Amino acid sequence: MTRRAVVKGIGHYLPERIVPNAEFEKTLDTSNDWIVSRSGIERRHFAAEGETTSQLATHAAKAALEMAGMDANDIDAIIVATSTPDNTFPSAATMVQSALGNTTGFAFDVQAVCAGFVYAMSNANAMILAGQADRVLVIGAETFSRIMDWTDRSTCVLFGDGAGALILAAETGNGTSDDRGILATDLNSDGRYKDLLYVDGGVATQNTGVLRMEGKEVFRHAVEKLAQTADAALEKVGLSAEDVDWVVPHQANIRIIQSTARKLGVGMDRVVVTVQDHGNTSAASIPLALSIGVSEGKIKPGDLVVTEAIGGGLAWGAVVLRW
Repeated sequence: MTRRAVVKGIGHYLPERIVPNAEFEKTLDTSNDWIVSRSGIERRHFAAEGETTSQLATHAAKAALEMAGMDANDIDAIIVATSTPDNTFPSAATMVQSALGNTTGFAFDVQAVCAGFVYAMSNANAMILAGQADRVLVIGAETFSRIMDWTDRSTCVLFGDGAGALILAAETGNGTSDDRGILATDLNSDGRYKDLLYVDGGVATQNTGVLRMEGKEVFRHAVEKLAQTADAALEKVGLSAEDVDWVVPHQANIRIIQSTARKLGVGMDRVVVTVQDHGNTSAASIPLALSIGVSEGKIKPGDLVVTEAIGGGLAWGAVVLRW
């Protein structure tokens, strides 16, 4: 028998303010058609003044706990994937822990930008397999609207705020690819490409900074590396793209999503797409899309799901799981 990390609950939260593309036409040389044709994004959500990443994460966590029928103190560990924490420290995860009233577990953040949720899932899986935790709350949450250069039309129209959360719990499987839960993970990074996507601030400069991106280069790396990491994760459990029911990719750009699906050999009818409504929510995008996919009745128990993401670092990876 094999110990597995199985999804028990999922939830998401989006700030109330919806920002359509038309809003950017007032201040930038851009248009709805220009934004949609290059990204597929039609609208996104922005956090309200004073609304923080940990607050978004807490809302999503409560939704996941409710779906799982669990109390906060049933959770052994909380992992928050984010690049936009409330403070340099303490971690956003400890703030979520406090807000939920969890006093029996431990909490920490993971920072791998848009690949953060994949990295957090891999960490949670490893802790469950090692017996260090039985139930882990994994959250992706971001307030990227706080680190935008509002004069840069190539980047500021792409990002949004939001949070998604899921709960992984230890169960016993047969050790085959038919088991429910996480079947394989694949993580990668290459610091040689750190200047393609970064924030030009931090402790060294004593200011928050804003996001900078070499869009064409990131696009090129994304399509190649996302398909590669998904194939690698599937190969670890003797599966292929033909076995996949749903691909739930990082929601950065519809053209990246479409190109990656083609390289994988997966039709768009098997890809969950939410980028049009949320924009790029970085580490929140995969759990958001998973939650939407479940709520819309697409992702069902027993389905084979592949998630893949790439972000600054460059860091990228994939998770294969049976829902």
